[in-house]
Amino acid sequence: VYVNDVGHIIRNREGEAIRMVGAMRDVTEDKKHQKLLVELNTELAKQAKELANSNEELESFAYVVSHDLQEPLRMVTSFLQLLERKYNDLIDDRGKQYIHFAVDGASRMKTILIDLLEYSRVGNEKGGIKDVNLNEVMENVLKNMRSTLESIPKSRIDWDELPTIKANQTEMVQLFQNLLSNALKYRSNQPPAVFVHNKSTVDYWLIGVRDNGIGIDKLYFDKIFIIFQRLHTDKKYQGTGIGLAICKKIVENLHGKIWVESEVDKGSTFWIELPKNSYFVG
Repeated sequence: VYVNDVGHIIRNREGEAIRMVGAMRDVTEDKKHQKLLVELNTELAKQAKELANSNEELESFAYVVSHDLQEPLRMVTSFLQLLERKYNDLIDDRGKQYIHFAVDGASRMKTILIDLLEYSRVGNEKGGIKDVNLNEVMENVLKNMRSTLESIPKSRIDWDELPTIKANQTEMVQLFQNLLSNALKYRSNQPPAVFVHNKSTVDYWLIGVRDNGIGIDKLYFDKIFIIFQRLHTDKKYQGTGIGLAICKKIVENLHGKIWVESEVDKGSTFWIELPKNSYFVG
């Protein structure tokens, strides 16, 4: 039994102790709870460490597998194309169609592997966390997307004055390039117009990426951020369904969150919220 004993000595005018008043309280249950909390915290810390190790192993596995699988895919594609060129006169139209299907499948698999590599690298980029000017990020993204913009008549990407935040430069370029590429890909019949605006608060950076595209049904707001989850067939819109999963991973690594507000045929706004006082991955 654990007890808490408190006593107070009462003295006379001469300072001599004449009696004591005190109380004892049973604190056994408190001690049990403290011990249980220590055990729980120890177990949670152990599980957190195991989870971190598991995530690191999974990311390494994804990197190695996707990297190493690209070489045999290149070999398959090369030999199929060589087969088609060398024996073109001997292969009928059905055979040529089969070769086309095989080459196309290998090409799509290569795209998936490259996207998996990008996903596994999030959080492992060299350079770490530093001051990143999002206006410079936008300029870099537009340079990367110049050919795409030129291929779409009257397409526009504009932005407000954006803040300087604590983040990884490369990952911020990756984040905004994915969002802007999607805005151009899922465009409506009218020329695509994308606007990036800043609605920051006292505690958060709040950046919105607004487009005038085809929009998204609210039933799929959560699904679009899950890896390999797509709302459209590859024939209609090419892709692997990893882009928004990468965006989500980048934002959550900075202790932020990302979500979408949208209506079908009325465009979408993707919101990025990052805390101003919690910059580091941990």
